[in-house]
Amino acid sequence: MTIAPVVAGGTELAREAARRRTFAIISHPDAGKTTLTEKFLLYAGAVAEAGAVKARVGRRRARSDWMEMEQERGISITSTVLQFTYRDHVVNLLDTPGHRDFSEDTYRVLAAADAAVMVLDVAKGIEDQTRKLFEVCRARELPIITFLNKYDRPGRDPLELLDEIEEQIKLRPTPVTWPVGIPGDFRGVVDRRTGTFVRYTRTVGGLTTAPEEIVEPDRAAAEEGEHWSQALETCALLDEIGADVDPKSFLSGESSPLFVGSALTNFGVRQLLDAVVDLSPAPAPRLDADGAPRPLGADFSGQVFKIQANMDPAHRDRVAFVRVCSGRFERGMTVTQASTGRSFATKYAASVLASERSTIDEAFPGDVVGLVNAGELRIGDTLYDDTPVSYPRIASFSPELFASVRARSTSRYKQFRRGLDALDEEGVVQVLSDPGGDLTPVLGAVGQMQFEVASHRLEHEFGAEVELSPTPYRAVRRTDETTAAQLRSSPGTRILARRDGTLLALFESEYWLARLESDHPDWCLERSLVQEPLARK
Repeated sequence: MTIAPVVAGGTELAREAARRRTFAIISHPDAGKTTLTEKFLLYAGAVAEAGAVKARVGRRRARSDWMEMEQERGISITSTVLQFTYRDHVVNLLDTPGHRDFSEDTYRVLAAADAAVMVLDVAKGIEDQTRKLFEVCRARELPIITFLNKYDRPGRDPLELLDEIEEQIKLRPTPVTWPVGIPGDFRGVVDRRTGTFVRYTRTVGGLTTAPEEIVEPDRAAAEEGEHWSQALETCALLDEIGADVDPKSFLSGESSPLFVGSALTNFGVRQLLDAVVDLSPAPAPRLDADGAPRPLGADFSGQVFKIQANMDPAHRDRVAFVRVCSGRFERGMTVTQASTGRSFATKYAASVLASERSTIDEAFPGDVVGLVNAGELRIGDTLYDDTPVSYPRIASFSPELFASVRARSTSRYKQFRRGLDALDEEGVVQVLSDPGGDLTPVLGAVGQMQFEVASHRLEHEFGAEVELSPTPYRAVRRTDETTAAQLRSSPGTRILARRDGTLLALFESEYWLARLESDHPDWCLERSLVQEPLARK
């Protein structure tokens, strides 16, 4: 079933917007998210073999985990943007980090998506990080497609997983395909829409698309025997309880079309990619900061949701990723930066496929444009042409861990400061300063691995080896100038400032913090982990 996008008029812009699909892939670490990302590229023809991206001249290896540290550790550290075409649609795929330490990066990326694919390991099901990512999707009102991955390996009963999805995250799964065979003995899937059996054949290393054979039910019964009978019995049960794809409840975030397969062997990947095109919504008008929808056909507007430095180490560049929200983007156009009112020229604009990029001349709602060397842009910035608009700021997380940082060599201080500025702008860590005059920067992070990434990148990308010293602070609150003045004389307390001027109060003792909150209920000590940043002046 295809969900027809709602677009006004028959203009070229409306037609182009209807062709766009912008979605994120989310999962717990090791569920197979990055492997699935690469297989989408394979099935879309963007790569000849899994892991190899076509460059304009020759071919180079360019996995979606393009950062050196990602390749060393085998995990996604930063989100990746990949744009490709499939079935006459332009697909903007946002590959997110799965590790909880990089939740803030995932949160920002989901602000640019229209839908999400949730990848679950069939052996593990719903995990802690899965629940957290789903809650972010729910807050963003993103429709979700579910993929039960790794069915070629031993795992749990898929019916049990359906119950777990519904019970734990209150999302009603509606299977589109159902496995024939048990986990570890995966024969293929029943397509519940047609009743046919899709049989797969492995390829060497999963480097090329898996041959698919459409088998009629009578032949499937004869060749698959009990496996086929059990699959049909389960499908009959799903029919009885009405577990069918419902576009309305899917788009409202109440149900989730579900697919079964194995990204490693390419089983079920094509059906899932087809579902992204057929079921995911096309771009819709986005609400501005005042809650009013900005029509797709309005003048160009977009929002910066990600900053990435040194994607091309040879040139030490900086790319601002902009989600086009309305209108047509044209390379070279001069737009206005809403937060400052300043003009910004878009001479260097590119479409992105992991670390590879190519110059583009135009883009439409839903597309992601990389603006190269856009040093004045920050995460959350709105850009517009002609008719002013400002989109809601993208929230930042309050850090939970803190460490002082210094350059090991004073001769590398300029590189050290330049690196800190870049990492702060990207949101890798928050670089905090002491308004009281202590010049030693303090790094704030959600998870320990952010410190490791910051240290590694400062040394290898900016040439500044650093030393990190843990601090004793165990709790943090957002505060204001009045309360900060009272807290500066309080023992075990320190006041630090973010780059945007937001003040944070750090406490060595949670007990002491609780006492202060009880004794001074009028003080500004905000505890929410996610806060909207203050407007920059």
